[in-house]
Amino acid sequence: MRIINTGLTSVHIIEPTTHKDLRGSFAKFFNSREFGEAGLERDFRESYYSVSAKNVIRGMHFQVPPADHSKLVYVPHGAILDVVLDIRKKSKTYGKFIETELSGKNSRVIYIPKGCAHGFLSLEDGSVCVYMQTSVYSAANDCGIKWDSFGMDWPCSNPGLSDRDRSFLPLCEYTSPF
Repeated sequence: MRIINTGLTSVHIIEPTTHKDLRGSFAKFFNSREFGEAGLERDFRESYYSVSAKNVIRGMHFQVPPADHSKLVYVPHGAILDVVLDIRKKSKTYGKFIETELSGKNSRVIYIPKGCAHGFLSLEDGSVCVYMQTSVYSAANDCGIKWDSFGMDWPCSNPGLSDRDRSFLPLCEYTSPF
């Protein structure tokens, strides 16, 4: 397993150990010891997944304290363009974002620390996105940043969006608690 730094503070791409043979493939995307040695949170409390049609955008989501969380995201089937936005006011990368493709083919995983908003564009019908979080979902602490308000050039002209995702404040109007 390789843990790779990105352009955002404490956001990492993980290239898991993978094995392929005639039967298919096997990937180990989480190892508590290796995460601990890299200084990453590893006490995951909840896991879930979404299935998305092509050109659906989900995001930019996060939870505010005291229910904030670090997140581990991977795609076992399909492909997404994953986007992480730093909303930590004291971070040297505040307001900046990264994008990376996660897919069943590349087996990449992304580690997202507390204080970052997360979203993605589904690149294929039936893309399955799995999330592991260090806190349990809290509706009272659930929040978001408007998907098109921080400079990301989404490669999709007419995305499928939820009413909730359309209603979030733009980054320039949001007062971050991080």
